[in-house]
Amino acid sequence: MSSPPLRYLKTFQIAAKRGSFKAASDELFITASAVSHQIKALEQQLGLVLFNRGARALALTPAGSYYLEHIEAVLSRLELATEQLHMRFAREVVRLQVPPFFASELLLPRLAGFSAKYGDTDIQIATDTTPNEEHAADCDVSIVVGHGQWSDVQATELFAQTYVPACSPTLLRQSHIRDATDLAQGSLIAHNHRPDLWDRWAQQAGIELLRPKQLIHFDTMSAMVHAAEQGVGVALVSAPLAAARFSSGTLTRLFDCELATGESYYLVTRQADADRPGVAHLIGWMLQQFGSPRHERILIRDENR
Repeated sequence: MSSPPLRYLKTFQIAAKRGSFKAASDELFITASAVSHQIKALEQQLGLVLFNRGARALALTPAGSYYLEHIEAVLSRLELATEQLHMRFAREVVRLQVPPFFASELLLPRLAGFSAKYGDTDIQIATDTTPNEEHAADCDVSIVVGHGQWSDVQATELFAQTYVPACSPTLLRQSHIRDATDLAQGSLIAHNHRPDLWDRWAQQAGIELLRPKQLIHFDTMSAMVHAAEQGVGVALVSAPLAAARFSSGTLTRLFDCELATGESYYLVTRQADADRPGVAHLIGWMLQQFGSPRHERILIRDENR
C-alpha cells in the first residue's frame, strides 16, 4: 500500500485534535467539505473507518486513535527536520518590531546602511500603534520602552525617554507663549496612551495646575508631531526621537525643561536568538547607530533570581 498524501495526514491530525471538521477547516483555511472529502479519501485508501460521525459529535474509532498516536510523532519529526533545514540552508529572516515613530525618525533614515553591509539578511519590520511594553513572542529583536525589568531576555539600554513641549515656528510667532503658564491660552496635543504626561511635565516645570483652552488627543506620536508641525497646537513630543525635526526647523522646542519618565528605549532579544548570525548582525548594527556609550550595557534578567 502506498503512503497517503501528506496533506491528508495533516488534515486527519488536526480534525482529530480539534474534534470537528469545521474547526479543522478554520485552522487549515479550507472548507469543511474539503476536510470531509480528504478524510473520506484517506479512509478509502486505508480501508478503515477513522471517525465515528454523529449528528452532534465527531469521535475517533479505535483504528483512528491508533493511527493518530503513531503519525503525530512522524509529523512532529518531519516539521522539526523542515525547520532545521530552513534554518541551516535558507535565507535568514530576522523579525524586528519597533514603535512607529522610532521607525520613521531613526530606523528608516539609516536602514540602507544595514542593507549595504548585510545584504544577505532579510528583515521583517513590524510597527504597532499600541505601546509595546514587552518583547513580542513573534519577533526576534524589538525596541521596547520601559524600565528594563523583563524576565529571560537580553536587553540593552539605548537612551532615556524624555518629553519636551514643541510647536511649529509659525504658531510660535503667532502666539504669545513666553513661559510655561502661557500654554493654557491655546491648544495642547496629547497622546491617548499617556494622558498624564502634560500634568507630569507641568508639575516638573513648577505649574500647579495646567488647564489648557483645548486638548486634542491622538493615538500615535507620529500623528502628534505632524499635527504640531501643521500649527494645530503645542505637543509634548519625545525629545530624542524628534531631534532631527528640531534641527531641520520644522518643530521648535519651547522650553529647556524636559520630562524624564524614568523609562528608556531598550534593544531586546531572547537569549536563544542572540547568537543567530542575522540577529547578532542586526543588534550590533543598531547598537552602533542608536546606542549611547554611557547607557550601553547588557541587562540579563532571570526570573529565578
